[in-house]
Amino acid sequence: MSIIGQTEDGKRRWVFAQSVKGRFQKLHRISGWILMAILLGTPWINIGGQPVLRMDLAGRRLFVVGATFTPHDAIFIVLILLSLAFGLFFFTSLYGRMWCGYACPQTVFLEELIRPIEKLIQGDRSARKQLASKRWSGEWWRKQLAVWAIYLALAVGLSLSLMGFFVDPRLLWTGGASTAAYGLTTFFAGTLFLDFAWFREQFCIYLCPYARFQGALTDDHSLNVMYRVSVSEPRATSRQRKAEPEVQHGACIDCKKCVVVCPTGIDIRDGFQLECIGCARCVDACTEVMLKVDNQPSLVQYSSVAAQQGQPSKKLRPRTFAYGGLLTALSAAFFILLAGRHPIEANLNRMPGTLYTVDADGWVRNTFFLQVTNNSGAEGPVPVQVDLRGLEGAELVMPSLELSSTESTRIPVVVRMPPSNDADRTRSFELELSTDFDRVTVGGTFKSGTSEVN
Repeated sequence: MSIIGQTEDGKRRWVFAQSVKGRFQKLHRISGWILMAILLGTPWINIGGQPVLRMDLAGRRLFVVGATFTPHDAIFIVLILLSLAFGLFFFTSLYGRMWCGYACPQTVFLEELIRPIEKLIQGDRSARKQLASKRWSGEWWRKQLAVWAIYLALAVGLSLSLMGFFVDPRLLWTGGASTAAYGLTTFFAGTLFLDFAWFREQFCIYLCPYARFQGALTDDHSLNVMYRVSVSEPRATSRQRKAEPEVQHGACIDCKKCVVVCPTGIDIRDGFQLECIGCARCVDACTEVMLKVDNQPSLVQYSSVAAQQGQPSKKLRPRTFAYGGLLTALSAAFFILLAGRHPIEANLNRMPGTLYTVDADGWVRNTFFLQVTNNSGAEGPVPVQVDLRGLEGAELVMPSLELSSTESTRIPVVVRMPPSNDADRTRSFELELSTDFDRVTVGGTFKSGTSEVN
C-alpha cells in the first residue's frame, strides 16, 4: 500500500487535479478574490495617517485599525493572538476545515491563480498528464517555462504585497526600502515559486500542522466532507450493473470523478483523512455526475458523523461552549483594556533614599523620577506638557520633555513648596501630562516632615 502522495516505490506521485464547476467552486472564487483583494489592498490603506494594519519591525510598532501598539502593549498582542487561535478552534469545532478549504492562502493561490494558468497553457488533466510523459521534450520545455515565468511574476508580486504588512509599500514598490526588506521579499518570492511550481499539495499532506491537531478540535457533530456510505455502497460501474442485474448495488457508479478532481489526490470514499482540506471539489464533481445518471443528490456532501448515523447534529455542546466562552472572554478583556489604554503612559516614583530637603531659602524640596513612554504611532518628537495640580503655591522644576514614537525616558522632577506654619505633613498632588492627542494624570505625595516649616 502506497503512502498518500507517493507511488509504491516511494517516488513523488504527481497530482493532476481535473477542473470542476459547481456551486462550491463559485463560492471558492468569490471568497478567494475577496481575500486576495484584502491582501493586495490593505497595506495601502491609512486611517488617520497610520496604516490600517502593519507590523513595523524596525520601529517596534503594530498598527491595527488606527491604534498603535508597542512592546509595552504586549498584553494586547497576546490577547489578539489568543483570540485568533481560539476563534479558529471554535469555528473548526463547528465547521471542520473551512479555513483550509476556503481561506488558507495555499488553497486560495493554487485554486484562483495557479490552476487556471496551468489549464490555460498546458490544458486540463489529461493534457497535463500527456505533457508530463514527454518530460524534457521541446513542447514540455516551452510550456513549462511559460508557466514558470508567470509563477515567478506572481510570486514576486505576492511577496511584495505580503511585505507591505511590514514595510511601507510605497517604498517597496519604488526601490526605497531597506536591503533587509528586499532580502525577505526575495526569500518569500522564492518560497512561493517553489510551492507553485513543485511543492503544492505536499504542504497540506506533510507540513501543515493544522491537519494534525484538527482531530482534537472536532467531534462527531463537526461539519466535514463525507461520503454517504449507506446509499453509495456497494459501488459498481455501469458495466458491472448490466452484467449483474440481480445484485443490489449502491448509487456510486465508481466513476472516480471525486478522485481525479481532488487537489491532494485522495479518495474521499475511503473515509475521513487528514489530507482532506474540505474544498468540496469532490462534492461538485459528484453532484454533476449524479444529476446526469440518477438525478439524485451528490453522494459526497458536507455532513457530520452524527448525521451519517441518523442522529441530529448539535451546534451547542461542551466543546463549542468551551471554545466560544474562551473566545468571548479574551475578546472582552481586549476591548476593556483597550478602552482604558492611553498612548502616553507615566509613572512617578520618589527618588530612592530621600523624603524631603529644606533648601537655603526655606522652601521644602521633594525629588521624584518621572517615567514616561510614548506608545503612539506619531511621527517625529512629541512635546509633552507637564502641569502640577493640587499644591497651591508650589513650583515644578524639570527639563522639557519630548518623546518619539515607542520612546521611553526617565527624568528627575523637583516639587518645591514655600515655608508654611499650617502645612500638612503629607499632601497629595497630581502631575498632568498632555499632548495633542492624549491627556493623563499621575499621582504623588509631598512630604514636609513636620506640620510647621520654619
